Amino acid sequence: MKKNTFPRGWDESRVKKVLAHYEGQTEEEAVAEDEAAWKDRTATFIEVPTQLLPRIRELLAKAAL
Repeated sequence: MKKNTFPRGWDESRVKKVLAHYEGQTEEEAVAEDEAAWKDRTATFIEVPTQLLPRIRELLAKAAL
């Protein structure tokens, strides 16, 4: 069986907290969170071809933002 590996700064506890957050949200809370993300000027949303996503994720992981 393959051992799970986490990105730098993540561990099983953090993953469980994130899952609990999203699994515990009502639909209204999820929509409000999504809408707030679009208004946040500290992040940018871009559309990219799906086939590029693995490479983009790899580059972001190397940047260790």
